[in-house]
Amino acid sequence: MQTGNRFRCYPTPQQEKVLLRWIGCQRFIYNAKVSEDRYYRAFARRLAGNAGQHAPIDQEYSRFIGEETSWLREVPSQVLRNGAVRWRQAYGRFFSRLGGRPKWRRNTGAQSVWLTSELFSFDVSDNLALHIGTRKCLVGELAYARHRGHDLPASIRIVVDSGRWYLTFSTDDGAPEYDDADISAWLASFERGELMARTVGLDRGVVIPLAASNGKDFDFEPIHKRRFRKKAKQRVRWQRRMARRAKTSARRGKAKLRAAATQRYGKDVRRDFAHKVSHALVSDPRNVLFVFEDLKVKNMTASAKGTAEAPGRRVRQKSGLNRSILGAAWSQTRTFTAYKARRAHKLSIDVTPYRSSQECSFCGCTNPDNRQSQSRFVCHDCGSIENADRNASRVVARRGVDVILSGEWKPKERKRAGIRKDGRAGMVRTGGNPNARGEQISHGRPPAAAHRSVSRETLATAEAA
Repeated sequence: MQTGNRFRCYPTPQQEKVLLRWIGCQRFIYNAKVSEDRYYRAFARRLAGNAGQHAPIDQEYSRFIGEETSWLREVPSQVLRNGAVRWRQAYGRFFSRLGGRPKWRRNTGAQSVWLTSELFSFDVSDNLALHIGTRKCLVGELAYARHRGHDLPASIRIVVDSGRWYLTFSTDDGAPEYDDADISAWLASFERGELMARTVGLDRGVVIPLAASNGKDFDFEPIHKRRFRKKAKQRVRWQRRMARRAKTSARRGKAKLRAAATQRYGKDVRRDFAHKVSHALVSDPRNVLFVFEDLKVKNMTASAKGTAEAPGRRVRQKSGLNRSILGAAWSQTRTFTAYKARRAHKLSIDVTPYRSSQECSFCGCTNPDNRQSQSRFVCHDCGSIENADRNASRVVARRGVDVILSGEWKPKERKRAGIRKDGRAGMVRTGGNPNARGEQISHGRPPAAAHRSVSRETLATAEAA
């Protein structure tokens, strides 16, 4: 099974300059490919003579190196090539319907450079020392904190986020990769009472980030909550200082890093919280099924500003709710639990959240008046009194057991992006169902006879017209 590795690394000031240059040049090639693709597609739409023709999807980058961009020659050619490859991989995700077309990458936020085996090596005889660079462009040994052993990767990424540097890569640890369909079939063989006892329903909320049906609540530590508030005030202070400083000054860059560092603290704590919660759930041998509500977090955290013609209402309250939802690490906890459960031959599923907070977990009575407050639940039918989050988690657990035993639950289709072997359009969906002849069905491209690229002569003629 593929497993990810993420280590802190500590480049010297000289190495930082070189790596930042590599990051910028690789991003430049990626953005240049995006701009060229938009240019081609714009003329293909506007001119009737170009109907049926398509922009070329290739990995060429040499045409972007000229007199005005001579600084691109200062970095290894593999760095530039990998920028074009990353663009083509992004297009592969688009054709596999895993995302939109490639977009420009900004020079803000986390930045990374993708390095293939020509640009790095691990010295096995020297405790896996990492050496980066080529003979012409030598970076040297990059110090990184290897807190656990790892296999040798085929490629790595060097990431910088708010002044911190990371080394990330994935390797195959040899562990078996279980299939969700097989796990669900195994769980369906359980008796209802046994499966119910080994199922954990999880209700996600704002006051309590995660409430489990087995009586456990998962929340941030009090010291973390205090530091969240402190960091929020510091972030506002440094953002104001940054706004008052000249855009091209070094002092503005320092203020920007300080503001980003305050944001990074919350990000690190939420990731740590999601890892600890998911580990605590999956490592318990009594738990085999984890049931979450199928919440549309992206829709729930949409802005309430509206438009100039139809402005939104209670915008400040909604923005505060959005911050609380995103700060509770709902999605991250769900994702971490899913992959850890699959590795342990367990299953994590989603069920409908419809009126789960109004349904009684004992008698099944559903009434909007059952939930009297955020934490108090009183059933109007059987009279049971319970914590509202605990009651909702039990309702979610019962729904998960029902869909497993009835056979209604089906794993979602896993889509992957690949490259066609014939080298033409190059993108297929390998996770889809094969056709009658056993071939994978390609999406988003015309047949081979209709595949033509818009030539530069055609574009020049169109511009002259």
